[in-house]
Amino acid sequence: MTTIPCPETSTNFVASLRDAFTLLSQTDETATSDFLALNRTTWLNNLSADFPLYAHRHQEPPLPTRSGRPWRTWLVLGGRGAGKTRAGAQWVRAMALANVGPIALVGETEHDVREVMIEGVSGIMAAHERGERPKWIPSRRRLEWPSGVVAQAFSAEDPESLRGPQFAAAWADELAKWRHADATFDMLQFGLRLGERPRQVITTTPRPIALLKRLIADPLTVLTRAGTRANARNLSPEFIDIVFARYGGTRLGRQELDGEIIEERADALWTRALIETCRVKERPPLRRIVVAVDPPASSTKRADACGLIAAGIGEDGGIYVIADETTAGLSPAAWATRAIALWRRLEADALVVEINQGGDMVRAVIAEADRSVPVVTVRATRGKYLRAEPVAALYEQGRVKHVGCFPVLEDEMCDFGLDGLSSGRSPDRLDALVWAVTALTHGAKGQPRVRGL
Repeated sequence: MTTIPCPETSTNFVASLRDAFTLLSQTDETATSDFLALNRTTWLNNLSADFPLYAHRHQEPPLPTRSGRPWRTWLVLGGRGAGKTRAGAQWVRAMALANVGPIALVGETEHDVREVMIEGVSGIMAAHERGERPKWIPSRRRLEWPSGVVAQAFSAEDPESLRGPQFAAAWADELAKWRHADATFDMLQFGLRLGERPRQVITTTPRPIALLKRLIADPLTVLTRAGTRANARNLSPEFIDIVFARYGGTRLGRQELDGEIIEERADALWTRALIETCRVKERPPLRRIVVAVDPPASSTKRADACGLIAAGIGEDGGIYVIADETTAGLSPAAWATRAIALWRRLEADALVVEINQGGDMVRAVIAEADRSVPVVTVRATRGKYLRAEPVAALYEQGRVKHVGCFPVLEDEMCDFGLDGLSSGRSPDRLDALVWAVTALTHGAKGQPRVRGL
């Protein structure tokens, strides 16, 4: 009887072979041509069926967890079309061909299990060569391989259906969408008890649900991430262009295309939905522009970032946020140079600089870099939350717009509550935003400038 190697070992061996062949093709064209000529028939016959040869890195089963221990859960978080389903289907194929079973297949609904996980274009049937495909028995919701390995299909709408059966492996698809996510996942864990090392693969586009956060924190979970662009060669170029032009950088785009978990606090001053209503693609002519600077108290590695936000006010009285160039780890001279560069590029009217931390030193640093820059100094006399509340009210009134997307700034806005950011760090970008909007609404002025045409 032929021994079939561990699927992870086989996959990583092929990955190493692929790397060696890539290096060969880059350094010795003659050797590459000879290799292909000698192996042409075998190569062409097996290439389409040998998934590890052309799999993306995020589709290859990993070896250990962060601690070096064997993993129990391989969590694949990805954007739409990133190849998550194909990764899950190929892993199930590898398990079955290695005689690891029974296998549980759990999807959002019975329809999803059959149409996506089993019979879909990237599903289990498509992952097999014709001669090795399992037999699908719809009436029993069951796949049977010639070797005797069996996979059973389950719906997350019926957690109790997982009470009783036992498995050596499982594939759970789109867990973040399951109606009864916790109950279904718990029942699956009780049944995942056969063999020396029961394992499960979870493929999903992320959402900020508690179960997903617990899985990410689990020391027996190994996490793989991939955005839609990672699989662009297998997707329509028109699709890529359209969806990224329309949704790139937005809350929905970051979740559905980049595969990010987008957090939002219930007590935050801003919501994701509110910010989306305040987004525009282009700015109108602006009659005044300011660059707001929230300087850090020091320049060490652990120091706060230097908040650097630019905004302008249009003829309609609306305020438009046009740039976020916040950065960390810069010396006073470096952040002053960066702020002045942004001021020049935008032909802004003034630098609005908070001086609570530095006082005269802040003015001196900017003057040393360029004495011609008009500086408006501001000093905080109230807490950050109280200063931010009027600005949040302007967003609710539709008077502040974001020209494009500012993902990191927007993360801070939607994580800022009465006790500040949940991380405990200073909201540097948000502070600079508040100073910029406040300056534009309360008439902070610099020296007159003539903008170039």
